[in-house]
Amino acid sequence: MTSALRGFDGGAVSAVSSFHANVTRSSKPQWLTFASLFSFFRDQGFLMIRSLTVLCAHLALVSLLSACATEPRALEPGLHGEGAGEPDVVYVVNHGWHTGLVLPAGKVQSLIPALKKRFGDVSHIEFGWGDKGFYQANEITTELALRAMFWSSGSVIHAVAVPGRPDQYFRNSQVRTLCLDGAGHASLLAFVVSSFDRGATGEVVELKNGLYGDSQFYAGRGSYHLMNTCNKWTAKALQSAGLDLSPTFMLTASSVMDHAVLAATELESSSGTTRTCGTHAAAPRQ
Repeated sequence: MTSALRGFDGGAVSAVSSFHANVTRSSKPQWLTFASLFSFFRDQGFLMIRSLTVLCAHLALVSLLSACATEPRALEPGLHGEGAGEPDVVYVVNHGWHTGLVLPAGKVQSLIPALKKRFGDVSHIEFGWGDKGFYQANEITTELALRAMFWSSGSVIHAVAVPGRPDQYFRNSQVRTLCLDGAGHASLLAFVVSSFDRGATGEVVELKNGLYGDSQFYAGRGSYHLMNTCNKWTAKALQSAGLDLSPTFMLTASSVMDHAVLAATELESSSGTTRTCGTHAAAPRQ
């Protein structure tokens, strides 16, 4: 953007200097000088429009990239309970256009007691984040999709009780199994908890019933838009857990699934140890 401004300023100054020199040397009648002046400003008007167009394109790009950091923001790995707890399994689920995270219920319910009250002694809970209007709609329309991408009214968290093994519960969906160390799991939990909006009493805000199974919508933080999608939310959660991936342009379900296990494998290899996550020994990656 700075270079665009400099190019615009430099071109204008050079053109004005050139015109002044030509007029000074000219011996033509005064009306010709005025005609030249008109021609000069006409040409410079086109130059100015072109320069402003480039400048606006730079500003649009800067705005677009800055929007990539929209809340909820990824957390710095290792700053939310480093070394706390044992390694544990989390699951990434691909529903076709949307991804979700399945976490052990006990730990997240201890951080958000309202989830314990709502779902009881369930083994796992799936979480997804999305646009308030689009995600809760009974019928999906083009208008809703456009509103979600460009004029979102807010966001929601979708929580689903998952009894038993998540890979069996979601047997018709693609499921990735990740084994996170204690610090990574704590950071991922902190990110998910930070994605809930809070009411005046500090409690999470319960909305309408969810889409399938025993599920519930809650008010979320941040705004959904073209560069801040449900899949980017999942990617930011995994980045918070310490996985080496960049959520910036990770906007589709397939991009999240492709990178999730690869990043988790690289993280485990770099640590020099093989993690064992309870009865789900680090592996059945599907």
